[in-house]
Amino acid sequence: MPRSARPALLLAGLLAAAGTAHFVAPRRFDAVVPKALPGSPRAWTQASGAAELALAAGLAHPTTRQATARATALFFVAVFPANVKMAYDWRNRPTAAKTLAYARLPLQVPLILWARKAARTGQ
Repeated sequence: MPRSARPALLLAGLLAAAGTAHFVAPRRFDAVVPKALPGSPRAWTQASGAAELALAAGLAHPTTRQATARATALFFVAVFPANVKMAYDWRNRPTAAKTLAYARLPLQVPLILWARKAARTGQ
């Protein structure tokens, strides 16, 4: 594996695992779907899981890697409202759960930067 492809392939692995989790354990994802979105939470869970799997596949292929990495950065921006909802909903939970929910918010920044790096280096 070329060294320049590593960020993209590692990100593909993360997205593949997350996308799979949306189908294996969907309830926890259903719970963070904002109520303002139309349709059922499960439909949004499945759509976001499918999107993560598609992004993982696109990152794995050199010919689609650069465009997919840019789309991945936009995806991480798009799912941020679900993380905000989770932090709000979990504000009264035990400290460990609340800390996990709050920690997800700033985590979006390195994920976006990781995707941008993959777009620059992962040809």
